[in-house]
Amino acid sequence: MERQKYKITNYTKRRAKQWGVEVRPSTRKNKKIDVFKNGTKIASVGALGMGDYPTFIATRGKRFAESRRRLYKQRHSKDRFRKNTPGFYADQLLW
Repeated sequence: MERQKYKITNYTKRRAKQWGVEVRPSTRKNKKIDVFKNGTKIASVGALGMGDYPTFIATRGKRFAESRRRLYKQRHSKDRFRKNTPGFYADQLLW
């Protein structure tokens, strides 16, 4: 069975550019994207099969996406502020 591929959204590409990183589809099973800085992979982020802010906007609308974003940020408040960690990049690039 072929594994699901995540289509990187323009939102994520714009956010990556702001942070000076590059994003590519993940080579890790069950992850959405790999994050690279200066050509070196620094993180694999996003659980494949789970929603994220730009996906929710496209499928369920902005109001629902904002609600999910708020809950995500609450749930991940311990790991989303440590720079250059997978949690940080998940927060900055997918939410």
